[in-house]
Amino acid sequence: MTDIDALLAAEFPVEDQHRYLNHAAVAPWPRRTGAAVNELATEMIQHGAARYPRVMQRETLLRDQIREFINAPSSDDVALLKNTSEGLSVVARGFPWQPGDNVVIGDEEFPSNRIVWESLQDQGVTVKQVNLQVAESPEAAYIDACDSNTRIISVSSVQYASGLRLDLAALGAHCRAADIAFCVDGIQGLGAFPHDVQAMNIDFLVADAHKWLLGPEGLALFYCRDAWRERLQLQQFGWHMVEDPYDFDRKDWQPAHSAQRFECGTQNTLGIFAMSASLSLLLEIGMSEVERRILARSEHLFEAIAARPELELLSAREPGRYAGIVQFRRREKDQEKVFEALGQAGVVCAFRGGGLRYSPHCYNRMELLDEAVELAVKVDSR
Repeated sequence: MTDIDALLAAEFPVEDQHRYLNHAAVAPWPRRTGAAVNELATEMIQHGAARYPRVMQRETLLRDQIREFINAPSSDDVALLKNTSEGLSVVARGFPWQPGDNVVIGDEEFPSNRIVWESLQDQGVTVKQVNLQVAESPEAAYIDACDSNTRIISVSSVQYASGLRLDLAALGAHCRAADIAFCVDGIQGLGAFPHDVQAMNIDFLVADAHKWLLGPEGLALFYCRDAWRERLQLQQFGWHMVEDPYDFDRKDWQPAHSAQRFECGTQNTLGIFAMSASLSLLLEIGMSEVERRILARSEHLFEAIAARPELELLSAREPGRYAGIVQFRRREKDQEKVFEALGQAGVVCAFRGGGLRYSPHCYNRMELLDEAVELAVKVDSR
């Protein structure tokens, strides 16, 4: 039986150097991810492309890992793109819109999940934003905002600043019943808790690797339900997105039947090696255990913050409404200056939405969380 604490301590030496609470921004890599990148570097130094089929096997492995990780029906449903914005753009710019259609989003979205929809104004598509803070039920607010012209509900599974977590299964069930496409920006949730695309009726799921997935920047997974694959109009073209990409002399090309149709050119091989290694760790531990640990650390922070009258918790702490992001503020202080002082004191965190954002992962030690809360009270923020 794996000793998970020992495994994580060995994989994340970052805690020897920092109180690292910034996984909602850019995560440190596990040791195995660095080793995988070194493996590819050694291969290319010593052999170049002489054994390239062995290198390409890692891409096949990664697609299979992603399929398992999100419970996709097939690895054919998975594309490897550059980032979350590209995946959302594939949906927004390829969707079969008609003038008068609308898309429903929340009012706390990161720009990636807002700008792509606002860019559709020239096609006669409007964006309806719901106020998530005043709604008794965020899910009800999304649903109530829909009308007969709503074609997509697009949400972040966890809001990047407040840390508000949505009930994806409830939203997905409504969308499927109402014939509305359900698009999920999973960058702040995927890797923190399970995203089952079938159980949650998700049509499109996209997430970069570099946050809760503990992987590299410059590579993202994109899931497209098979019913939508050929309905999205392609916006990018190249050698890699065709049905037989290695038949270079073929003239009668057609887009791949799989989600590879959204990958126009040569893949990020370094990123593939790195992301595959990072996913192997999460799969080894199991997402139920990863989620349990992350929630326990968020709850530990909730209690530590509540015990200090100098601090005010901003994130929701009701069960089901949080994942790994904990937002708070230091009362009667300039929050940005507190953030700067925390950085000087060795706490790696973020300043978002007018508050301080701590975002621990499954490996962070509880005593370091206590130290980070104590420093939030004590640092000189003049």
